[in-house]
Amino acid sequence: MNTELMLQVTAFVWQEADQLDHGEYGPWLQSWTEDGLYIVPIDPETTDFANTLNYAHDAADMRHKRVARLGSGESISTAPVARTVRDVSRFRILSDDGRTVTVRCAQNLREFRKDTLKHYTADVHYELVRQGESFQIRRKVIRLINSTDALQCVGYIL
Repeated sequence: MNTELMLQVTAFVWQEADQLDHGEYGPWLQSWTEDGLYIVPIDPETTDFANTLNYAHDAADMRHKRVARLGSGESISTAPVARTVRDVSRFRILSDDGRTVTVRCAQNLREFRKDTLKHYTADVHYELVRQGESFQIRRKVIRLINSTDALQCVGYIL
């Protein structure tokens, strides 16, 4: 196991989780490649995200629109703003070709909004492209373990 790479990947993903929990959407948007995709599929087994229904399938333009909506205060799903805490763990590097690193990890997200605490658990797959001493996200797929259940409104980025 390449422990140096594991530390770099873990630090990058932890930073992303912290940015999302603290509403640092500008730096979060900058952490993506121009062709990056943010995907939250409904079908837990699908690999054909472009031809199946997803909770999210966001290219750069849609990520920017999503962030604008979160910050506008005009959407019922974002008022009041949810407070979130993400725990990201169980990292496993699936491949590394010297330019792109594919990693899978677990995410447990707690959301507090309107006097209610909710919990979302997911397997998350990242495709990270080396960028200097760090990475950029080319693809992030969040497979919620209860994705086929009726989910209540999620007014933030998973």
